[in-house]
Amino acid sequence: MSRIWITGYRSYELTVFDDKDPKRLVIQYVLKQALKNRIESGADWLITGAQMGIEQWATEAGYELKHEYPEFQIAIMLPFTEFGQQWNEANQAKLSETLAKADFNESISHHPYQSPQQLKTYQHFMLTHTDEAILVYDPEHPGKTKYDYDVIQKWRDSHPYPLELIDMDDLQDAAQEYAENQNNSFHLD
Repeated sequence: MSRIWITGYRSYELTVFDDKDPKRLVIQYVLKQALKNRIESGADWLITGAQMGIEQWATEAGYELKHEYPEFQIAIMLPFTEFGQQWNEANQAKLSETLAKADFNESISHHPYQSPQQLKTYQHFMLTHTDEAILVYDPEHPGKTKYDYDVIQKWRDSHPYPLELIDMDDLQDAAQEYAENQNNSFHLD
């Protein structure tokens, strides 16, 4: 069994506010490719959170791949109960849709948010219940994912834990590849 933790930027950190934003489509493409590569190498679980942005998009990519790889499973772990309750109605609806795509979801803490310790406990859970991580994150462009990046780096000091960073250069390369694939698909007669 191989379990992958995927996390990264929040949608607002990438200035993506629409599902049809080209940046979102490229990131979805990248996540789907990364997951497909891991599944073909033996991964059978995606374990992620439900933050708007990379985590929800990773869930969507995993869900799309279940048609091709029905044995692949998705778990969404929330750091605390009532996660997302402060979000607006549209974002709460997206959260519900995301949770519905998972094979399993649960809160690490069975209390509403009380302290940053719940987030640290969540990170520890993710590290101890996954075998590797994929972060859509660029240390030169910090965001909230810096906390996960830092804890993973510290964990790697004493544990074998592969980490793949998908940085801004990787996203730019993927945007070009995605555009070429889109152009080629229009020329197939």
